[in-house]
Amino acid sequence: MQRAWVFFWLLALIWGSSFLLMRIGVAQIPPAQLTFTRTVIAAVAMNITLLLLRKRYPTDRSTLIWLVVIGLGNTAIPFTLLAWGEQTVESGMTSVLQAITPVFALVIAHFTFADERITPLKIMGIALSFGGIVVLTSRDWAAGQGFGGDLSGEIAILVASFCYGLFTNVSRKTLRDKKVEPVVVAAVSMTAAAVSAAVMMYTLPLLGERAPVSYASLTPEVLRAGVVLGVLNTFVAYLMFYYVIEGLGAARAAMVTYVVPVVAVTLGALFLNEMIDATLLLGSALILAGIALVNLRLLQRRAKLETPLAQQPEKL
Repeated sequence: MQRAWVFFWLLALIWGSSFLLMRIGVAQIPPAQLTFTRTVIAAVAMNITLLLLRKRYPTDRSTLIWLVVIGLGNTAIPFTLLAWGEQTVESGMTSVLQAITPVFALVIAHFTFADERITPLKIMGIALSFGGIVVLTSRDWAAGQGFGGDLSGEIAILVASFCYGLFTNVSRKTLRDKKVEPVVVAAVSMTAAAVSAAVMMYTLPLLGERAPVSYASLTPEVLRAGVVLGVLNTFVAYLMFYYVIEGLGAARAAMVTYVVPVVAVTLGALFLNEMIDATLLLGSALILAGIALVNLRLLQRRAKLETPLAQQPEKL
């Protein structure tokens, strides 16, 4: 278990650094191209892993279609929205806004699964989280930016969080109904995400977004950011997460959600000189407190029911 805790903190550091790396990457790489870069690297690595494990793609058309949809909605679109938002929004702020994903997931699950119901405690958590969003975006309204500048980027990040919340439930339903192993879901959906990102990379410029750039023109720092996002923050982190689940259980592994924004805000301040002010601290505290209330009963229930992963392979 001690080793699993080491991986838990490493995972928090890796995922927390994603926002720093995206902020560095979008300085020269258009958002959709940055998404393509990290997903194509991760897709190649995941498909090699699939071959080594002697797993295969699903053969029925319905399952494949759902996995492609998951790749588009749970990876390609939110990755691109996050990168687009980080063109104007600081990495620490992005991580805090993205942390609200479990709240969106809960609201959607309430209308999707019989075992996920919104209780008064969860309503309080939702209210706190959205109060945190109001606090975080208040700086832009106070500055008279309206929907321009940082606020449009913040909205893009919140839409990305909604996508994660929505497709977390779609993924859960697919895993349950289609009985597809998570490693297969990851390989197929990441491949679909890479293809989708390639399409967006060349179509979004028609809508006024930046055109793709030559990788040869990138500075070493930006190129490293893109490669590390693909190898470490997407592929390795996925494998590490399931190792942490195996060692600590799903309930404890899910607690990494609370650590990631702290890591991201700290890294942003250290390496990008991002400002940490009272508004950021108050908004972050409200969102994390809300998420804690939303997840409290769920984590307690999982902790009681949990057995080692080897006895519950369906959790993978």
